[in-house]
Amino acid sequence: MKIRHLALVAALILAPATAASAKDNWLGAWGFVPTPPPPGMTPPPAPSPTAPLSADAGQPPAPVVPGQPLLDNPGNVPLVTPEADPSNVTVRQLVRVAVAGGRIRLRFTNEAGADVLVLGAVHVGAAGPDGSVLPGTDQVVTFDGRGGVAIPASAPLLSDPVNMKVSALQKLIITSYVPGKIALGGHSLYQYVSGTPGNQTGAAQLPNQRIMRLTSLVSQVEVDATTANAVVVTIGDSITEGALSTNNAFRGYPDRLAERLVAARSKYSVVNAGIGGNRLLRFGTGHSALARLDRDVFAVPGVKAVILLEGINDIGRGFTPTGAQEAVTLEALIAANKQIIERCHAHGIKVFGGLLTPYQGAGYASPAGEQVRTGLNNWIRTSGAFDGVIDFATATADPANPLTFRADYNLRDKLHPNDAGYQAMADAVDLNLFK
Repeated sequence: MKIRHLALVAALILAPATAASAKDNWLGAWGFVPTPPPPGMTPPPAPSPTAPLSADAGQPPAPVVPGQPLLDNPGNVPLVTPEADPSNVTVRQLVRVAVAGGRIRLRFTNEAGADVLVLGAVHVGAAGPDGSVLPGTDQVVTFDGRGGVAIPASAPLLSDPVNMKVSALQKLIITSYVPGKIALGGHSLYQYVSGTPGNQTGAAQLPNQRIMRLTSLVSQVEVDATTANAVVVTIGDSITEGALSTNNAFRGYPDRLAERLVAARSKYSVVNAGIGGNRLLRFGTGHSALARLDRDVFAVPGVKAVILLEGINDIGRGFTPTGAQEAVTLEALIAANKQIIERCHAHGIKVFGGLLTPYQGAGYASPAGEQVRTGLNNWIRTSGAFDGVIDFATATADPANPLTFRADYNLRDKLHPNDAGYQAMADAVDLNLFK
């Protein structure tokens, strides 16, 4: 009888918290996809500082363009290549949230890890220049009320909510102290790293800081939103991720789309789920779009729409004129698109099909591959299978030769847009799709 009484009291105490949680409006507001290797495969080594933010498989690393900043780095913070898995180190990650809200929470990832990942301390604050935190904005992040946490291998982990007002398109700095090792490889991005060992999470500026390409510790930022109630997830390869845009300057097409949606007072947030080298049908850099749909789309809180721009790596690798070919057919690519549409529709999610951008002249381009790209684009445009179509192809094509990129929209590789090309892609999106 006493046990029943205690259970009733506990239920009554918990009831108000449960009612309050029903008012939460958690939305995905920033994303960076973890890339665990397939069974039996170890993660690839981290790219060198001269590599672009992400390069498609089969494309040679490209040097940083003179005058193109790696990130918001007016102080010219040194860029170094880690020689081994960093340990006992403090790392700062720059993010930008797509919508405003009164609270945030962070999704950390150890999904690519084969061992426990220990976070000794985590802070978050408004971003200043060169990886600094603006005065008066720094806050401690907790996990079930504790300042540190151990994330099991192959798992994600959500932080407690942080009472922190954020505005749409605001940049934040997330600072994590890792007493153990940060395994290199997998999906990485440029981050600030303290040159002084130990816990530096409370510092306004990291001591002796450097910039390194490291595995992302944070895979998603969620906002308890006040200006939005839905999310569009952009899923694709490096063209979606933002390769060859100015690194960490938020100039990829999903970032530019977020800016347009904010200006239009839309109710949509944007989460970028692009992975350089990704494919529809096979493991590329990360699991295929079909394999990662549940985690990278359906698990995003508030997702109501998807922009799908995927398949150029399947085509390029399937018909490459040099090296081993990994066969692909137009029918298989169409079937994969249909599967994604059906699975999204089953969750009440609209799917907008993006026409594949030109690739004539790219390292793995071929006439046979062009026939498949053209065939897939024709199907996307005319099948009626999608809830809407976005013509990224025309937006980026050379008017004199629609099979190749406009020269002023591409830096060098005939495959990836530059900042101007990404702006053109974002401008090609009809915002009426998100009403």
